[in-house]
Amino acid sequence: MKKGLLLLLCLLITPITQAGTYRWVDENGQTHFGDRPPVNAASDEVELKAPAPSSDADARARKERMNEFLEQTEQERAERNEAKAKQEAKAAKHEALCESLRARLKHLKSVSRMYRLNKEGERVFVDDEENERIRQEFRAKVQSECGT
Repeated sequence: MKKGLLLLLCLLITPITQAGTYRWVDENGQTHFGDRPPVNAASDEVELKAPAPSSDADARARKERMNEFLEQTEQERAERNEAKAKQEAKAAKHEALCESLRARLKHLKSVSRMYRLNKEGERVFVDDEENERIRQEFRAKVQSECGT
């Protein structure tokens, strides 16, 4: 039943899509095209040819290649943006570390004497040579990490 109805529908639609196209020239010399012949002018029926199926296949192939290109470009852009974001995060983390190290170096410069804690948790002050060595080591660490 459904197949018969579908077949009948296809047969009815085919003549509609195959309706003629007419061409005529009006009194001003302009050429017109229409699906019905004009009443007051002579007209010729024009046969329209559908585009070749191969051109549709070519168009689909071009569209598919373009879509592939666009997808690849978008993926590359996303990868570049991701790499840039990682690099910026790494730079921000490094800058925060350097800022912290510089603050500690500034504090070390302002402290006159340093100490260590012994096993009992008591403060044991270090001598001047040890103070200077600790400061030099810390300056070298800041210099190697931050370049300043």
